[in-house]
Amino acid sequence: MTELDHINAHYDAMPPVRAMQVRAVRYDGQSLELHAPLSHNLNDKACAFGGSLVSLMTLAGWGLMTLKLREAGIRADVYVADSQVRYLAPLYADLAARATLAPDVDWSSVLQAWNARGRTRAGITASVSAPDGSVVADLQGRYAALRPT
Repeated sequence: MTELDHINAHYDAMPPVRAMQVRAVRYDGQSLELHAPLSHNLNDKACAFGGSLVSLMTLAGWGLMTLKLREAGIRADVYVADSQVRYLAPLYADLAARATLAPDVDWSSVLQAWNARGRTRAGITASVSAPDGSVVADLQGRYAALRPT
């Protein structure tokens, strides 16, 4: 099973996410990209529903943290601890979100915290872009990882 298959299986196991038809389409070790069709994420104005935008960005951050920890041999329960979202423009196309570690995150420190305490956290940024590359929504979030119970 590839890393994308692993993440997609998690997404498919969550009924609201499955209804959005979220798919992880690219992971390069530094970023994770998710797609979802507009047809399953419409609002009453025929553009992307704001709840779908924030959900896709939140899921991209969760997936990135999960995959980066897996690469380090860590199986953890990952949670979004907090986030701040900005909606910048309506989106009239399929949804595409990309998540990366926040610029101030030192991944080795994230792993050191895990090794010392069995839990850790990291800042992650995510955005949804229009087909022309312009950002229509962005998220600054903090994700926590805990030992599975």
